[in-house]
Amino acid sequence: MTRAALVLTISDGVAAGTRVDESGQALAERLSEIGFTVERASVPDEPQEIAGAVAQASERFDLVVSTGGTGLGPRDRTPQTLRGLLDYEIPGFGEQMRAFGRGKTAMADLSRNLGGVLGSALVIATPGSRGGALDSLAAVEPILNHALETLGGRTQHADAHEEPAGD
Repeated sequence: MTRAALVLTISDGVAAGTRVDESGQALAERLSEIGFTVERASVPDEPQEIAGAVAQASERFDLVVSTGGTGLGPRDRTPQTLRGLLDYEIPGFGEQMRAFGRGKTAMADLSRNLGGVLGSALVIATPGSRGGALDSLAAVEPILNHALETLGGRTQHADAHEEPAGD
């Protein structure tokens, strides 16, 4: 089954056409490689625009991956906007993204990455840097399919911790 994903770049510069969207392009390429049909969009760092774009995307896409607005800058508003919009947050996504990033840079702990659910869509917020965005996606790739299957109502799964039967 092909799944649909939206990569949403949250950046004043990208939305205005004055900055190249490297992280959005990289995320779209990686998601395509792992089997998603991908569309892209961008909005400025404005809470109302972020919320509107994510809410609309959650009605059309299985997965919404945002890039940008997760740092400490005065216009980095993605996490607080998403927390006010999501049905619920999945803490393990943000924890895993930061833990994975720590292996590459101490700055990973300054990112406010997160994952959560809106309707039946999985929403993931990644940093705006190309490397940070790709690392964050790589960190959660192993659990992405299971999360999407569960959100789709397929909740019967073999226990991943079971040992195979011995001879």
